[in-house]
Parts: sequence; C-alpha cells; structure tokens
Amino acid sequence: MPRRLALFHTMDPRGDKLGGIETHVRLMLARHPADIELLFVGIDERGDCPLGRVTPIMCDGRTIAFLPVARIPSDRINLAAKRVFQSTTLRYALGLVRHLPALRRALRGQAASGEIERYEFAAIPKLLRLPFVLLVHNEGTKDDKMDSLLKRYWFLHQWNERWALALADSVFAVNEAIARHVERVAPSHARKTAVMSVSVDTERFVPTPFPASDDAFHVCFAGRLDDFKDPPLMFATLAKLAARLEATPVGRFRRVVFDYVGASDSQRFAEFAGIERFTVRHGPRKAAEVAALMARAHAGIITSFFEGMPCYLLEMLASGRPVGAIALPQFSRLILPGYSGTLVERQPEPEASAEKLAEAFVGIARAIDEGRLDPAAMAALVAPYSVESQMGRLFACHAALATQR
Repeated sequence: MPRRLALFHTMDPRGDKLGGIETHVRLMLARHPADIELLFVGIDERGDCPLGRVTPIMCDGRTIAFLPVARIPSDRINLAAKRVFQSTTLRYALGLVRHLPALRRALRGQAASGEIERYEFAAIPKLLRLPFVLLVHNEGTKDDKMDSLLKRYWFLHQWNERWALALADSVFAVNEAIARHVERVAPSHARKTAVMSVSVDTERFVPTPFPASDDAFHVCFAGRLDDFKDPPLMFATLAKLAARLEATPVGRFRRVVFDYVGASDSQRFAEFAGIERFTVRHGPRKAAEVAALMARAHAGIITSFFEGMPCYLLEMLASGRPVGAIALPQFSRLILPGYSGTLVERQPEPEASAEKLAEAFVGIARAIDEGRLDPAAMAALVAPYSVESQMGRLFACHAALATQR
C-alpha cells in the first residue's frame, strides 16, 4: 500500500513564489519515489481550487493531491507583511485550523508522515497524529536585518522554535551552524537533529561555457530582495563594478548587465537608481527559465547578513558560474578563491564592503576573460548537494516515520 507524505508550506505548487525552501518543496514534488502519494497542503494563488478539498494537479509531470487551506493572490505571495493580518503565515495557519477535519479525512487509515519548514505549524501534524520532519533553514538573530513581522515579534519566534523542536520526530538543519544552535537552545533534542542542506537539481542546472557574444559582464541574482540579503550593498557593489569596467575595461568586458529574477520591488531601495540603467528585471521565472538565465550569466552575487544554504548559490555553481559574496562560514567549502569565486569579509562601513566586493568581481571578470575558470570544475563542487545524493536520505526518514503511525 502506498505511503502518504503530507507537505505543509505557504505556497501554490503551480505558482512562482521564490526562495530556497520553495525550491526544496518543488524538488520533493517532482522527485518523490513512486511508492509515495504526495499530499501538498498549501495556498491557492489562482482562485480555481476549492479550499479544504483535495484537487489532483500536475507538477513537473507528476500528479499530486493539492489541498489548499487559504487563498492569497500571486501579487501578494512574495511580499513581506508589515501588519499581522497581512501575514501569509498567519492566514495559512488559520486555514490549517479551519480545515483540520478535511486534513484528517485525507490522511485517515494510511501510513503517513509530514514535513514542515516553519516552526509556527508544528502543532498541526501532532493534532493529526502525524509523525513529521522539521526542516530548519534560517539562523538569523533578533539583531539581524529583516523586513518581515518576525523581527517585531521575535519572542513568539523563540517560543515557536522551542515548541516545534520538542514536537518534531526528526529535525534537519541546512548547515552546521543551525545544528549547533539547535543543540544550544534545545540540547535534549540534539539527538534527533541531523545536517542536510537544501538540494540542487543538477539535471536542470548544468555547466556550460561562458558566454562570449558581447562586451557585457553579466551578473545574475535570483530571489527575493529581503532586507537580510542587504540589497543596498548588492546594488552599490554593482554600481562600482560598472564604473570600473566602463573606465578601465577588463579584457573584453566593458560594461555590466545585471539580470534580476524575482518579484521584489527593487526601486524601494535608493541605491537601485545607480544601476537601473543596466538592470534587466525578468520577474518571477520557472526553474527551467532561471537555468537558462544563469547559463547566459558570467557570475552571481550574494551580500546577505545571514543565510542557511542558498539554493541560488548551489544553482549558480551547478551552472558553472562563479559567485562573489560577503563571507559566511558555510560558503567557504563552495566559494574557493581563484576556482569558483571570491569571498569578501564584511567591512564596518558599507562603502568599504562595496569597494572590496566590486574589486573581487574585477578579478573574477579577468579570470573568465583569461580562461582560468572551468565551469565543469565549479559544478563538481555541488555534486554532494544534488537531489540524487541527498533526497534519498530524506525520503528514507519519511518512510521510517510513516511506519510509526
């Protein structure tokens, strides 16, 4: 008899919500084993699925059962809430409670497990008597920059964190720092915690030769422009890089093109005015389209104050493209100087950080122009993070949990 896996997440699997966890969820939808029936408990962006009822839908050629519990239009799904009742998380949580009877019916009499990516939803699987996996993907602190309600209600976040860690049957942290954090705040639950990053689809994101069709150095970024990603520093860096290449070309590179993939409003940052003239805003794109844009790029950029393990980084490297980034501990095994990009320590002043990172990109451009970077070698760095290498472990965990129900 097939096992059922219930995935709980605040997205429409047919939609364009961006983020590393959304990528992880889509990979699970596309790559789950044949003996698993997948139930996705999510949000209806299109308004064409009845809430609280199971609707069969197609995802990447696979049929899944979709049970939406809230309806949020696509133009709102990628925006960070400024008020409590605008919160996608809250609306989804209320929908879960409202449609608990429907969830019980969908899972009745089956060997099943669940998975959540947000602490706030931990009580729902327990109410359903569903053993579940908790994926922990964020290591920010109250003092870090963030633009959601999370910073304002940090005490609730801490309470939810401890509650979720206690309720979860298995915990996966996406990097070692997060695993150490779990051990520190909930030492009694460290034994059920393991490290496993998000995965990358190495069948879709593949290394290709660097583009050589014009004199532009293409930098690509895909994702939300949340405050913790420090968009002002990203834009200031690109402005300095453009000024440098326009004044003193590096080989064939005489200008910059910035390809932004995402739905965020870049114009809310004053620094965007300095790069708007050479920015192409592609809007939200499907994974295949993102892969094509990365293949046309020369490099990626990360300026975040904190991260888990960005899917964007894994996808850029899988595409054979180097990344210039502000240094974070988990990046050091993937972004190797002279091989797959450059890491720059954050400076006390943003201006100094932008200067150093722009200079790092000059070095990357020179290495590409001189043929010193090998796309295939960069892609090999992320082989341990591929779907084939990692997701079998996760699905095996779900199989073991399902037998407990």
